Amino acid sequence: MRLTGSAVRLTVYVGESDTWHHKPLYTEIVHRAHHAGLAGASVFRGIEGFGASSLIHTSRLLSLSEDLPLAVVIVDDEAHIRAFLPELDELVTEGLVTLDTCEVIRYIGRGNETGHPGQPGEQQ
Repeated sequence: MRLTGSAVRLTVYVGESDTWHHKPLYTEIVHRAHHAGLAGASVFRGIEGFGASSLIHTSRLLSLSEDLPLAVVIVDDEAHIRAFLPELDELVTEGLVTLDTCEVIRYIGRGNETGHPGQPGEQQ
C-alpha cells in the first residue's frame, strides 16, 4: 500500500481496563482496523490523564495504575477512515474519538508485500 499526501488521523482515547467481550478494547480496535485493511494502527499508553469522569488516572499511584489512558492512532485516507467509523460506534461506549487532517510524508513498511518481515538489507 502506498500512502502519501493528504490523510486523516483517527485517534481513539480509551482506558486501559476497557474491554470488549473479555478482551482489551484497544486490541479489538487494532484487529478490526487490520481486518478493514487500514494502513496501520498504533496504541500509546499515557502516564497520566483524565476524561469526562474527571477522575485522574496516573502511573504514580499504584491503585489507579491499572486503568491508564490509551490512545489508538490510525492514519489512512479519508474514505477508509470514514468507512471504519461505524466499527467504533459499536465498540466505544466510553471515551473520545477524534479526526484530524494530516499530511503523510513517508510511509514505508519493514516487511514485504505479504506482511512478513523482509531479509536484512533487502530493498523495499
